Amino acid sequence: MRAWADVAELANTKTLNGGLVARCAPGLPFLLQEGGEVAFVPPVLDAPRRARVTSVRPLSPDEAVVSFEGVDDIETASRLVGCHCLVRRSDLPKGALTPVGALAWEGYQVFDAQAGPVGRVAGASELPGQRLLEVARTDAQGVPAANAAPVLVPLVDAIVVRVDEDARRIDVDLPAGLLDL
Repeated sequence: MRAWADVAELANTKTLNGGLVARCAPGLPFLLQEGGEVAFVPPVLDAPRRARVTSVRPLSPDEAVVSFEGVDDIETASRLVGCHCLVRRSDLPKGALTPVGALAWEGYQVFDAQAGPVGRVAGASELPGQRLLEVARTDAQGVPAANAAPVLVPLVDAIVVRVDEDARRIDVDLPAGLLDL
């Protein structure tokens, strides 16, 4: 098992003194905490590669304004926009990395913006660079497709457009060609 977990992405700068808006990783609660050590990936020139969290001010359940030791101005903060925040798994609360949404989505129907019905969520996987939904292919009537390999859908905001828990439906916008793999 990997020692570090991707728990957030730095979305944009927020304050002149280096504050950044951090979004939690898809399917996870917000896990950055004051005093916690963070590694920024990919590494950036003229910015820290690791830092301690000095403050967290929640904006919503999924976002917060976060300040880091050594990130004291907007120029340094702007270099970190787009970086992911990795935290040692051993520093996180027990069970914190259980993907809340992904596990709860088993059995949900998946619909692509272009192709229509794709299938039903059969599970979730965590790869070194991302989390994936495993979608078992079905036909338009929801009947499992014979001998069809599952579709692996990256759990990223650019692809997962909407989750309707009441309808048990996930709307996605898959990249061209993904269903042909």
